[in-house]
Amino acid sequence: MKVTVFGIGYVGLVQAAVLAEVGHEVLCIDVDAKKVENLKNGHIPIFEPGLTPLVQQNYEAGRLLFSTNAAEGVAHATVQFIAVGTPPDEDGSADLKYVTAVARTIAEYMTEPKVVIDKSTVPVGTADKVRAVMTEKLKERGVDIEFNVVSNPEFLKEGAAVADCMRPERIVIGTDNPDAIDPIRELYEPFNRNHDRMILMDIRSAELTKYAANCMLATKISFMNEMSNLAEMLGADIEKVRQGIGSDSRIGYHFIYPGCGYGGSCFPKDVQALIRTAEHIGYQPKLLQAVEQVNYQQKYKLPTFIQRHFGDDLKGKTFALWGLSFKPNTDDMREASSRVLMEQLWAAGAKIKAYDPEAMNETQRIYGQRDDLELMGTKESALQNADALIICTEWQNFRAPDFDAIKKTLKEPVIFDGRNLYDPERLEKRGFTYYGIGRGASINPVL
Repeated sequence: MKVTVFGIGYVGLVQAAVLAEVGHEVLCIDVDAKKVENLKNGHIPIFEPGLTPLVQQNYEAGRLLFSTNAAEGVAHATVQFIAVGTPPDEDGSADLKYVTAVARTIAEYMTEPKVVIDKSTVPVGTADKVRAVMTEKLKERGVDIEFNVVSNPEFLKEGAAVADCMRPERIVIGTDNPDAIDPIRELYEPFNRNHDRMILMDIRSAELTKYAANCMLATKISFMNEMSNLAEMLGADIEKVRQGIGSDSRIGYHFIYPGCGYGGSCFPKDVQALIRTAEHIGYQPKLLQAVEQVNYQQKYKLPTFIQRHFGDDLKGKTFALWGLSFKPNTDDMREASSRVLMEQLWAAGAKIKAYDPEAMNETQRIYGQRDDLELMGTKESALQNADALIICTEWQNFRAPDFDAIKKTLKEPVIFDGRNLYDPERLEKRGFTYYGIGRGASINPVL
């Protein structure tokens, strides 16, 4: 099939590359001419395992093309994906200006029926807005051309997006017109061979499904962070609690790891957007508001531990920081806990020597040159002349370091572990002072 994808950000590029990999002819359209040229030259704007060779190979094979010509994109295919960003507006609701702009563009240039697929994460009711915008534009042109608007939300995990796209757990399709189903079935047939992963529903249910999924996962994280705070105060160990409750198949082990807060492009934005959607219709989503508030507070846990140990005034202190991205296997620092940590420590007068396997360039882009930030080439070099080690991201190569070398290099054998990578008892036997999240041994219980 021929497919057009408007928007070659994270979702659009991964989806386009995977569709091309199975044989579809995919044309990607973006307004950013520099990004388009970079992609043609094999320069991928994001780090995602497996994505670079996928893009390069399919571009060289002629199945994956890039352009800024919107008219060309509309003419290329019956199936038109909208995969542009939906950044949070000032009040936290999703800003749909890019989505509606693409819808208007499709209607401006289309000369034959189209299937318009909302791949962007959009609030309930967006399909109605897309349909209205397109209908208005077609009316302005004085033409009557059929089109269908379909909701097809993405469920990609950063760091595993290519695998998720190649082997989806589910393919959610929201449509009010059965005629739109056949071309979508054909499009996704290569990913649907072992068993039928396609779940058909009405458009509004599909739009809500995306938000509900992310909010459920965010809720599990915030719940465990709430439990970790209780564990600290009660002298319990949240890691043992996690094992105890995770063994219950109704709960499971996924997303019940406590830490220093979730971040990224999805959970914070989607929780906020669903809260605003609820408030707009007069409903107070108290659970979602609590999820957001717990996560906000959790990002201040590490700064609190550090200032409890060293005092409020951190002038003259230098901290080694391992991990800058919001999670492993990505260079994404949107809403990352490391950003709150660094900004709090800088405000208290501290300096930071940071290392991350992938997010160094992104850190440089965000913060530029600072006297109180030094980006290091290895995790070991970040330890030099540092007063303590802080861990914000659970990269694999942080899990089994040389603790003897760490102790020898740091000015003080102190570790602030925001992802609970290490065993407190083992480190304390080695002579470390260890602060984990919800590891009661580090905190004086109140009972």
